[in-house]
Amino acid sequence: MIKPAVVLLSGGLDSATVLAQAQQSGYACHTLSFDYGQRHRAEIAASCCVAEALGATEHRVFHLDLSLFGGSALTDARIAVPVSSEKVVVNATASDIPVTYVPARNTIMLSVALAWAEVLGSEDLFIGVNAVDYSGYPDCRPEYIAAFSHMASLATKAGVEGHPVRIHAPLQHLSKTDIVRLGTALGVDYSLTVSCYQADEHGNACGRCDACRLRRQGFEQAGIADPTRYIAHN
Repeated sequence: MIKPAVVLLSGGLDSATVLAQAQQSGYACHTLSFDYGQRHRAEIAASCCVAEALGATEHRVFHLDLSLFGGSALTDARIAVPVSSEKVVVNATASDIPVTYVPARNTIMLSVALAWAEVLGSEDLFIGVNAVDYSGYPDCRPEYIAAFSHMASLATKAGVEGHPVRIHAPLQHLSKTDIVRLGTALGVDYSLTVSCYQADEHGNACGRCDACRLRRQGFEQAGIADPTRYIAHN
């Protein structure tokens, strides 16, 4: 029997690459996206397209409203998304955590994915966090993934019975350039993905937020044509 895996799928470049990796490794991939009150829904639509294109076994969208709390430029319209025309700095430090950090987002999402994995009888959970080009988010670091994995082994029936869910974060130590090359080799259609923090309703990217600049640099440095649709700026 093909082993089931839960794959967190945001609809962006990194998670699409992770899904392609899990598919290539022979898992039956159950993909999970979150409609959490973010600025746009274009990434939700993108996640559905990516799941279908890459042959996910099943795709679900989990609804919760983190805008109830706010505290992030992605969930609070009163906080502006930082934009710049300059190249973004990678390998940020803890003191560089930007306003686009969503409080406890990965912890919430991994917890929900962990619950689904237990129901499916899956021992494998995939997430596309990155500790190189990660914009300073504390819940993308290897230490965080290790700590969550330990917690999962203690706090679940599967873990107590000796079948803990493994948290796979295969992109942790790859640059955006490496990720673009990997995904291209795996056949990912990046034109289906949306990475922008403030994409329009059609999924067109601003080209100036951190996510857009990291993505564009990745394609440029990989020597691969960027398929991203950008909003025209005057």
